[in-house]
Amino acid sequence: MIRYPLPLLGFSAFSGTGKTTLLTRLLPLLRAEGVRVGVIKHAHHSFDVDHPGKDSHVLREAGAEQMLIASRNRMALIREFREPRDEPTLSETLDMLSPEHIDLVLVEGFKREQFPKIELHRPMLGKPLLYPDDPDIIAIASDRPLTQTRLPQLDLNQPHEIASFILEQIMHHCGSSQSAKLTTEESLAC
Repeated sequence: MIRYPLPLLGFSAFSGTGKTTLLTRLLPLLRAEGVRVGVIKHAHHSFDVDHPGKDSHVLREAGAEQMLIASRNRMALIREFREPRDEPTLSETLDMLSPEHIDLVLVEGFKREQFPKIELHRPMLGKPLLYPDDPDIIAIASDRPLTQTRLPQLDLNQPHEIASFILEQIMHHCGSSQSAKLTTEESLAC
């Protein structure tokens, strides 16, 4: 199980289930509750946050191994890996965050890593559930009621319900874990 000083929660599902869509709906709800959220998204392919013609892209293409772009509004670090390598681990990506500036980390992807996750499931896509094969799944958010699980079920189309689950089950339990001994089920969510 991955350990991190802040509550960590993933969203796992097959492609096309709506992970990013759900996150874009959850983030404003959590922010309205005063929660500062960091997000890590795993990409299975090459991606670029830089655009041809921009100074940062020109400098990176010229050979910069790391390119930091900074302004008064944001900062981005692009790090090139010139040698072939394995996919990054979740632990490697967590090391890049500044935990002193956030309260919670939400993760899209990294479904094979061991950390607490909510599975997103749409039966009409014809894909199997990831649970029970993934023992780190702590709840399932679906657009239809499911009978094959005893895990908490959340309505995938009701982001307020999922935000409440995160606030009550993840933030509340993890915040109190400093002062009290949690049960095994509770500790899975921290």
